[in-house]
Amino acid sequence: MLIVIVRTLILYALVVVAMRVMGKRQIGQLQPFELVVALMLSELAAIPMENSGIPLINGITPILTLLVAQVTISYVSLRSNRARAIICGRPTVLVENGRIVEQELKRLRYNLSDLLEQLRAKNIPNIADVEFAILETSGHLSVVPKSQKRAVTPEDLNLQTKHEGIPHILVMDGNIMHENLRKLNLDLTWLCQQLQALGIEQAEELLIASLDSEGKLYCQKKNSGQVPGGKTP
Repeated sequence: MLIVIVRTLILYALVVVAMRVMGKRQIGQLQPFELVVALMLSELAAIPMENSGIPLINGITPILTLLVAQVTISYVSLRSNRARAIICGRPTVLVENGRIVEQELKRLRYNLSDLLEQLRAKNIPNIADVEFAILETSGHLSVVPKSQKRAVTPEDLNLQTKHEGIPHILVMDGNIMHENLRKLNLDLTWLCQQLQALGIEQAEELLIASLDSEGKLYCQKKNSGQVPGGKTP
């Protein structure tokens, strides 16, 4: 039993490492060759897990071989546009200036029901409102509405807006994020002073504390509500 557990943990760790090397993508965003590799990795890992009579090396070797092949193909596609087009394919325009490109639908075996469903999912029920609908190599449909049908932006109204950066997490689940403090050129003394001004004695009391681009500190205690925030001096 112990041998089975150890073999399983080794293969699990190896597959996790392989998937990490492949990159950060969701299943729906994988290119065809990446999806094939992911499916084959799961199958190759499952066989030696189920059958302890198979030498572990017989499961590890093909997994490493597939990983090397996948990294090589990714590198080649990164360096060559022609290779990328062959390996991953090219984006295809399905709707152009409000008109469906019927030939492309037939070539890709992409039916009208799927196209209309994807457009509705993007809050565009009328094909006439579409400037371009492009089927990406990952299988996702990118839709560019006509300029008259796009949402109004501050730029359209000639309005000036403030820069909004990503808030930095200073405390998470009671743990102080020292790296984020260093990025902001702040220290632990400053954080303690800000928390004490809000009536918080220790960072361990907090579920989360973050600082936005305007210097406003947001805090929430564990099992409690929001604590009124302030701005940096």
